[in-house]
Amino acid sequence: MKISSFIERGSNQIKYGVVRHGRIFTPVKYFAKKYPTVRDVIEARIIDELDNVCKEFESDSYRINDVSLLPPIPNARRVICVGMNYKKEYPVDAPAPIPDNIVLFSKLEGTLVGHDRYLEMPPGEAAKTYDYEGEIVCVIGKAGRFIKAENALEHIEGFTILNDGSVRGWQKQSIHAGKNFANSGSCGPWMVTRNEFEDINSMHIQTRLNGITVQDATANEMLFPIHELIAYISNAIDLKPGDLISTGSPDGSGGSRNPKQFLQVGDQLEIEVSGIGMLRNKVCSLEYPNLINSG
Repeated sequence: MKISSFIERGSNQIKYGVVRHGRIFTPVKYFAKKYPTVRDVIEARIIDELDNVCKEFESDSYRINDVSLLPPIPNARRVICVGMNYKKEYPVDAPAPIPDNIVLFSKLEGTLVGHDRYLEMPPGEAAKTYDYEGEIVCVIGKAGRFIKAENALEHIEGFTILNDGSVRGWQKQSIHAGKNFANSGSCGPWMVTRNEFEDINSMHIQTRLNGITVQDATANEMLFPIHELIAYISNAIDLKPGDLISTGSPDGSGGSRNPKQFLQVGDQLEIEVSGIGMLRNKVCSLEYPNLINSG
């Protein structure tokens, strides 16, 4: 089941629904009133009911092309990101060392836009090292602390895609600063529920910049697999329903290339993951603020 969050163009009201045949079917009114966001549905542990309450002949529906898609969990409490989780060859600086431990950082509210929304080129010097990172994201459905690795997959509700927009110049000084420029990253186009995947380790991710493939890998190439990530993170914090864990980016980001290939205004980025779909965004200049997050 594909689940998306969106707003009608010209409206600020966030809605959600099940994606079928190019349309989004929203829940019947009593359900939407009781559970106004996807996160509310996940917290109530009733995600399976969505398929029944988003009925094609009883629910409102919207053409995907007529709405503005948001990140699937627009009010996620936490976006926890994993760094250095694939082997990477840096042709200028030599291969990156394999980390001994899992590397974590987070994304703040306001850093992520939805599918087909504009990415905001950072201002000033930061624009010179603005980079992309395509990543597979797991959405937590079941809360837990001190989760055992062998039980970790039981805590996943679904999967989505993330572009971990990064300003490398700032990142060298502070990873938190370099990863959290406003509207620099994206997430979407929707969440696909866990039951749609037979083998999550075979998920294939490919990133294309202006139609040219720049990243290509499968989840089984991760240095720390998804179940280990969940177990590790849950040792530090109590994972909550709706939390996002972005599992790291394969080799091929702009900063790892020779010559380096950072994002430019007008570039189009596409990140495709098997079983989920494609997250697409264009880069827009701050000189045209009316385009940022516009319909």
